[in-house]
Amino acid sequence: FYLGVMLPLWSSYLVKVYAWKLILAKEGILTWLLAKLNLLWLLDGWLSLPIVGGNSLSVSFTGTFIVFVYVWLPFMILPVQAALERVPGNLVEASSDLGASPGQTFRNVLFPLALPGIVAGSIFTFSLTLGDYIIPQIIGTSRLFIGQAVYSQQGTAGNIPLAAAFTVVPIVIMGFYLWGAKRMGAFDAL
Repeated sequence: FYLGVMLPLWSSYLVKVYAWKLILAKEGILTWLLAKLNLLWLLDGWLSLPIVGGNSLSVSFTGTFIVFVYVWLPFMILPVQAALERVPGNLVEASSDLGASPGQTFRNVLFPLALPGIVAGSIFTFSLTLGDYIIPQIIGTSRLFIGQAVYSQQGTAGNIPLAAAFTVVPIVIMGFYLWGAKRMGAFDAL
């Protein structure tokens, strides 16, 4: 499991993005596989949807989402895995001995103890995704993400005050998220 999570981190960021550009292209391996499985109609139907679709997966919001998940998912999995490894096994065993169902054990024992890892992983993935401008530039269309807006306002237009205002948005959102997580007791298990 650990090797499967770490494997995407061993290659360059740009290599991964361009590899996904080829995989998701109209003549890419994913389209070829769906054609062999006679499921190309499903892909065409999905791509015809107005918001998520496009000419191919490599220029659609769906493709951008797939690449974001692939690139940043290890940064979510590793803190959650570290938090789950810190949970003593005897707590799960005691919960079972006291008659708790697996769902109750997860909800009342594992989830509260893993919450700091979930919060840390979600902050990593949220901030990295929100500030990324390369994936939407290479995969996807001309839709503006915050990272692209900052880059275009600062680089092309020279509008540094507006670019600075755009950079404050993720900081404020993460501040409210951390405040809410602290109020819910997410850091009590640390």
